[in-house]
Amino acid sequence: MAELSVFRCISCDINYNINEIRYRCDCGDLLEVIHDLSAVIPNPVEWKTSVESDYGDIPFRRYQKVLFPSLPHEHLITLQEGDTPLYDVSPHFSQFGALHLKHEGMNPTLSFKDRGMVAGVSWANYLGCEIVACASTGDTSAAMAAFAGVAPNMRGIVLLPKGKISPEQLAQPIASGALTIGIETDFDGCMRMVQELTQKHKIYLLNSMNSVRIEGQKAIGIETLHQLKWQVPNWFVIPVGNAGNISALGKGMRELYDLGIIDKLPRLAGIQTEGASPLYESFKSGYSPLTPQQAKTTKASAIQIGNPVSFKKAVRELKHFDGVIETVSETQLMDCKARIDRLGISICPNSAVAVAGAMKLRDADVIQEKDEVVVILTAHGSKFSNTAVEYHQDSSNKFANQTQTIAPDIKELESVLKL
Repeated sequence: MAELSVFRCISCDINYNINEIRYRCDCGDLLEVIHDLSAVIPNPVEWKTSVESDYGDIPFRRYQKVLFPSLPHEHLITLQEGDTPLYDVSPHFSQFGALHLKHEGMNPTLSFKDRGMVAGVSWANYLGCEIVACASTGDTSAAMAAFAGVAPNMRGIVLLPKGKISPEQLAQPIASGALTIGIETDFDGCMRMVQELTQKHKIYLLNSMNSVRIEGQKAIGIETLHQLKWQVPNWFVIPVGNAGNISALGKGMRELYDLGIIDKLPRLAGIQTEGASPLYESFKSGYSPLTPQQAKTTKASAIQIGNPVSFKKAVRELKHFDGVIETVSETQLMDCKARIDRLGISICPNSAVAVAGAMKLRDADVIQEKDEVVVILTAHGSKFSNTAVEYHQDSSNKFANQTQTIAPDIKELESVLKL
C-alpha cells in the first residue's frame, strides 16, 4: 500500500519514496507525508459510520485511513494509546461559550507523544530498523522507549539534557530499557547531536522532524472532533515547543476538511512561555524568519526550546487557520496549573501554558465570549510532582495549599481543623 503515500518537501514540492529513510529534502527543508486519502475514503459519510462501529478498536486503527493508510497492519506496535478524556469545564469558566480540555496525559506513558510513537515506531518496525533514537526534554523519550521496548528486535537510545528534566521523566526511559544518556547541554544541543548521530549511523530518528511521527499525532484533533460529534470548535489552543504538535493538529484538520468530513475549520492558538518564545517573536513581526533563542529556564521544561525544528510547518498551519501565538509568564502558568489541578484534572506545567494562554486571549477578546474552545493538555501532572509541591509550599502563590505539621496531639489537631 506504500504507493498511497509519499514524502514531499514543504518548500520545493519534490517527492521521495515513503520507504526511504529520510527526514529532509535535498534542499535542506523538512518533509511531510502526503497521502492519496480520497482513494481510501471516497465517501466521508460512510467513513464516519465506519469509525462509529470501530469504537472498540484502538484509535490509530480506527482513524488509520486518515492518519497513515500505508502502514501494514501486521507491523503495528501499540500500547493501547488514545481514547483520552475530553473534559467539559465550562461551568468553572463562564467567560467562554464552552471550554473543553483534551487530556493527552491519560495515554500509557502519560503524554501526547504516544500518539506519534505508535506511527513512528510501527513504521520503523515495518522498515526493519533495529535501533531508534531521540533527543528529548522528557516526554518523547518516555514514549519512544516504551514503544521500542515492546517492538521485536528493537533498541532505543535517548539523549537528554542532564539535570533539566524531572526525576519522574528520567525514570521512564530507564525503566523501559532504553540506553539513556544525559548530555551537559540543553534540548537544542541534544537535538543537534542526535541528528548528527543518525546521519552517520544506521539509527532511525524519532523526533518530530520525522514526518511519519507527525502523522500519528493527527489523531489528537481527529479524536477530539469525533468526541464532539464532528462539530468543529471555534478554537484549538495548544502549547508550543518544538512545534510538531501544532503542525500535526493543523495537518489533520486540513485533511478532514478537504475530504468533506468536517465543513469548517477552527482557528489555532499556539502558546509559549515568555522565556522560550521564538515562534511568538516571529508572529509579532508578521511571521518573520526564525531567530533561534537561548531558551530560559521555565517550569514548563518540555517546551523550553529556542530553535524549534518544525517552525516552518507550524507557521504554514497558523497562516492557514488564521492562527495566533501568545506567551505567558511563569506565575500565570503555575496559577493555571493549580486551578485545573483543583478540578481533579492533574496537568503538567506545559499544559498549563496552554490554559493560561486561552485565558489571556479571552481577556484580550481575541477569543470571543461565545466561542467554543478546546485546550490540548499534553502530559500528566504526576510527571512533575516536585513542581506542584514547590508551588504549594509558597504561601505567596495565589492558589497555594500548604501542608501543616503538628505534634501527635488531638487538641492541636482540632485547633488546626477549627473544631
